[in-house]
Amino acid sequence: EVQLQASGGGLVQAGGSLRLACAASGFSFDDYDIGWFRQAPGKKREGVSCIRASDGSAEYSEAVKGRFTISIDSAKNTVYLQMNSLKPEDTAVYYCAAGRTLGPRCLRATSLYEYWGQGTQVTVSS
Repeated sequence: EVQLQASGGGLVQAGGSLRLACAASGFSFDDYDIGWFRQAPGKKREGVSCIRASDGSAEYSEAVKGRFTISIDSAKNTVYLQMNSLKPEDTAVYYCAAGRTLGPRCLRATSLYEYWGQGTQVTVSS
């Protein structure tokens, strides 16, 4: 059974940092692209970052580029999202997801992701 468990959210002041973790079971990161998405109240879910299984390349939305870093620890079967210089507009529920061979669509093709974690709340106070 494939499972994704997101954790690491919390309340932080603007300018602070958090590291989200997405623990995976039931599949290999060699076969799936992993994406981080977020959804703020009243807004659509948006892609934040993704990392491709094919070559390990990563992509970031313009809103987080230079502040967030995605990484994989294969030994722990966990994907991390290091979030630095957090802003109040980063406040949202963050989700991790897994999908096969998404290539250049990995940041935008929300509907093509097969498996989703339960989400973790990130709140950034001003």
